[in-house]
Amino acid sequence: MNKDKTQMPTDWQFAQELDKLENNGVLMARVFGKQIALFDTENGVVACDNRCPHEGYPLSEGNLSTDCVLTCNWHNWKFDLETGENLLGGDRLRTYPVQLRGPEIWVNIADPPFAERYQAIIDSLMEAFNDHSYDRISREIARLVRLGGDPLDVLRNAIEWSWQKMEFGWTHAYAGMADWLTIYIEHADDTEIKLVCLQEGVAHTAYDVQREREYPFTDKISDYDENKFLQAIETENEDDAIAMIRGALREGLQFSDLECALTRAALNHYNDFGHSLIYVTKADELIRHLGDRIVEPILLSLVRSIIFATREDRIPEFRKYQDSLDNWGNAKGSVPAAKNWHYKGINSALDLTLECSDASPSEIYTQLLLANAHNLLHYDIQQQEKTHIPISGNVGWLDYTHGLTFGNAVRKQCTRFPVLWPQGLLQMACFSGRNAAYVAAEVDTEYANVSEDVQDIENIINKVLDHGQGEYIVSVHWLKTALAVREEIHQLPEPKGKLLVEALNRFFEAKLKRRHTRRTAYQSLQFVAKE
Repeated sequence: MNKDKTQMPTDWQFAQELDKLENNGVLMARVFGKQIALFDTENGVVACDNRCPHEGYPLSEGNLSTDCVLTCNWHNWKFDLETGENLLGGDRLRTYPVQLRGPEIWVNIADPPFAERYQAIIDSLMEAFNDHSYDRISREIARLVRLGGDPLDVLRNAIEWSWQKMEFGWTHAYAGMADWLTIYIEHADDTEIKLVCLQEGVAHTAYDVQREREYPFTDKISDYDENKFLQAIETENEDDAIAMIRGALREGLQFSDLECALTRAALNHYNDFGHSLIYVTKADELIRHLGDRIVEPILLSLVRSIIFATREDRIPEFRKYQDSLDNWGNAKGSVPAAKNWHYKGINSALDLTLECSDASPSEIYTQLLLANAHNLLHYDIQQQEKTHIPISGNVGWLDYTHGLTFGNAVRKQCTRFPVLWPQGLLQMACFSGRNAAYVAAEVDTEYANVSEDVQDIENIINKVLDHGQGEYIVSVHWLKTALAVREEIHQLPEPKGKLLVEALNRFFEAKLKRRHTRRTAYQSLQFVAKE
């Protein structure tokens, strides 16, 4: 019997002398670099990985019950030692077939076929996904990478497991997934950063649908007609809109064939303070990187989100938006500098934008983007400390970041579909006017110690990779705002990009107050008193 430990593993390998195990009851053997725990049980010799699949503590130091349940004493994880099943619903334990060859114990360390191992990892990942078990999600993805599977399959699966559980369509999780993909692709040679991107994309999605039931889509299929599709969205007729998207895909249409209609739908109203348009740009990125498998889930969920989007242009604050849009192009004034939008309310911001509406859209865009960057840089942080304010005053840091991320989406989509510039620019003016009410004239000068240099941006983005934020909604806003700023500073004439980087830096350095306990109590008492 060959015990040469330098040979390549075949199937069966010598592990230990039987009498040594019988004398000790449990032993740890090293077999071709593997740590294997051997147990002498009433049913014979049993072998498993010595490292607990939870955090790697030695299972040979665990407790084995008479019914062959192995307990890891570090965190009380329990395994059926005969099958490897985790009795608490966590990672499975690998077990090994055993043979007794006279006085020797041999174990079969051959790996199961690729397809079997791949499916086992995906099944285990789905369990972790459903539990929103962040650490386990990371471990299962790492196992898939080590196996040699396609790492992006974890994102494809996350979409398939979630898209019908999003009651109102897209959340920030899908938009964030697109941005994490951008970082993933940029760090093709860095395994650790790539795992960060994958685990964040999957875990955020898991969090957003945890304990949600499915909200099925109609199975109807009808011929795609762009005008009828837009009308279905306008009337919030999900079934008809979804049926036409299904029909379009059956006809072989691609995202590029539907992009103009989706962009129109997103900009037909000041939808959800810009989220709809941002989501259209992110859908494009997800489809390009993840392929045909996720096209239908992504598009159907996107359409649902646009249908359910709130239409801010219909509330009194923004009612002047439609009048401004109807009169677009009638004024021939030159484009004023961004400072002219500073501190102007919604109506004044719309008027100022309309006064130069015959000018170059890209010039107007630049000044509105800088105006929104000014708002982010000058957000009055005392606003988040106020308690006795009306609900309409619940404005925070994330609202200000939307001025930049929405602007980034406007440039992309309106450059592709120039007829939509009026909607995009006027909605940027709405952002500027709405947020202007909560800005301060002066800010700490420490945030000005940056430049628009690419390296400065990369230093900020690196903070996202180890963000330390307990809420996905915060970390994803860090990510998407940083990437939007990085793209926009390359579109701006020097040195205007410096303002965007300063604003971004202030956002990253700020303390975000995410739970307003006294404010909520005050507003609830005021509200209920008037019922």
